[in-house]
Amino acid sequence: MFENNRLTKLLNIKYPIIQGGMAGVSESSLAAAVSNAGGLGVIGSGFAPASWLEEEILKTKKLTNKPFGVNLLLQNPNVPELLKVIIKNKVEVVFTGGGNPLGVMPYLKEAKIKVIPVVPSVRLAQKMSENNADAVVVEGGEGGGHIGEGSTFCLVPQARRVVSIPLIAAGGIFDNATFKAAMVLGADGVQVGTRFIASNECEVHENYKKAIIDAKDEDVVVVGRFTGHPIRLLKNNVVETVRKMESKNPFPEELNSERFAGGKITQANVENIPLLCGICAGGISDIKSCKDIIEEMIHE
Repeated sequence: MFENNRLTKLLNIKYPIIQGGMAGVSESSLAAAVSNAGGLGVIGSGFAPASWLEEEILKTKKLTNKPFGVNLLLQNPNVPELLKVIIKNKVEVVFTGGGNPLGVMPYLKEAKIKVIPVVPSVRLAQKMSENNADAVVVEGGEGGGHIGEGSTFCLVPQARRVVSIPLIAAGGIFDNATFKAAMVLGADGVQVGTRFIASNECEVHENYKKAIIDAKDEDVVVVGRFTGHPIRLLKNNVVETVRKMESKNPFPEELNSERFAGGKITQANVENIPLLCGICAGGISDIKSCKDIIEEMIHE
């Protein structure tokens, strides 16, 4: 079906579906399951140390013989050590976010590792295309976590006009209809995050998954716009606390405290920890295997 698709050819995968590299969520179990189902699984390195990333890469290799990638957060002070681990273990593809990837691209290219930056604007997508990225992810504000101002619906066709490399749409994609819409808009493939959180193989706490499938569109909100780094989350106690701070003080220093730093989701703290999530949570009503999610997205 996708034999002539530029993205499946580039990444040697069956379907043009990329699992988003979500820090604290995208570990070996999820990445391997997505790759085994015909997509491309991605380990989210976040602010993790190099030792953790190497362990997850080795676990993933034991669970799948298919290609998989790593998402490299460029704000991580351990980036040089993470790069060494990625190159040493011959990871097929690296997705970058949270900074300018042009400084690390030569090292990855020299090691014959494909580089796919994640960007929030048409201007940056064009810049990545002009600087030898292998593909580019254009992510709209519908997605979870840190977001830009543009929408997927508007960004993708504009980026298609100026980008010559494979174009991947992200933000708000979770089913067959949104997959097909992204392809009609000009994407060569899609990146999917929130839908894969609500999967059997994702290792986050079941309460996180339940919060997603119980959510309506109005339960997914944005906070922290004053910082210049807005973040989209599921409503809970922590979001309400942040909103109260923002209403009283446009620059609440308390937002930098450890209480908002995240961590493992447990039954006890699901209301008091940031739950990153895209607007598409309102359309997700069940938890199923990664294989079923992908097959439904392609064939429904």
